[in-house]
Amino acid sequence: MVNAKEMEGQEFVRTLGRFLIAASIIAFLFAGLVHYLSVRRILRPIQSISEAAVEINAGQFPDKITPRPSGEVGQLVSNFNTMAESLKSAQQQRDTMLRDISHELRTPLTNINGYLEALQGRVIQGNPELFGSLLEESLRITRIVELITELDRWERGNVFLEKSFEPVRLDEILSETISAFKLKLDARFHEVHIHLAPFAMDGHRDGLKQVFTNMLQNIVDYDTGHLLEIESERVQNRCMIRFIHQGEFIDPGEKELIFQRFYRLESSRTKKAEGAGLGLSISRKIAEAHGGEIGLETDGTHHTFWIAFPAGKRD
Repeated sequence: MVNAKEMEGQEFVRTLGRFLIAASIIAFLFAGLVHYLSVRRILRPIQSISEAAVEINAGQFPDKITPRPSGEVGQLVSNFNTMAESLKSAQQQRDTMLRDISHELRTPLTNINGYLEALQGRVIQGNPELFGSLLEESLRITRIVELITELDRWERGNVFLEKSFEPVRLDEILSETISAFKLKLDARFHEVHIHLAPFAMDGHRDGLKQVFTNMLQNIVDYDTGHLLEIESERVQNRCMIRFIHQGEFIDPGEKELIFQRFYRLESSRTKKAEGAGLGLSISRKIAEAHGGEIGLETDGTHHTFWIAFPAGKRD
């Protein structure tokens, strides 16, 4: 009787042992499977990031990586997507700029080369008029390069420009710029109405003067009327400046294009206009560096260019 009970107990222990071993193996395999799936889930986006980085290094820009995982890995994927988009945008801007620069420089360089080849081949003789034309084309190239440099400085220097800001009177800077344009404005317009409200702000004096210079030069180049109105007023904590005149046709649906680099109206291709289509683009970058905005309202021929600047801390 005792032996039977002992045998049953031993069998139970053996059965329990086998069960525990089997359960341990199953638990181990299950834990391993869970671990494998978890690691795979984590490594999959990291592998995608690695593959995308290789493509970017090769000059290609892959589609966005879907940020499925949450937590730090998800944040990593999101940050990588943002970085990739920034790099893609920078690449597109660089390609556009190089294409535009090539287009703008091709004409004056072609003209200079044509004159020089004709001189070398004794097809034409040098004279003051010819040398004047060569100088004009050379100066045009110089202006384009200077404007590109200016635009690049304001595009890249916004973070640091605030250190050189100082208290300025916006109305005084605008008045000085208008005075510098007096001869051009008198020759172009029958009437110039000016109403400027006092306004103080923190700004870069030369940069602000450049904004107004570019604006007035653009108006002089493309005006078709006889009246120019320049007004400024304080609207809450902002100064709103308006330049109102009648000018060459601008499609209201494409008014934002004139603030893009190297953009010029079609009519400017058949007449001489100063600049290279960079003035308003530079003005927008300078305004944005001051926390301001610049824009255009038009019905096609009646234009209102406006600039808005925030008040300074000392205003």
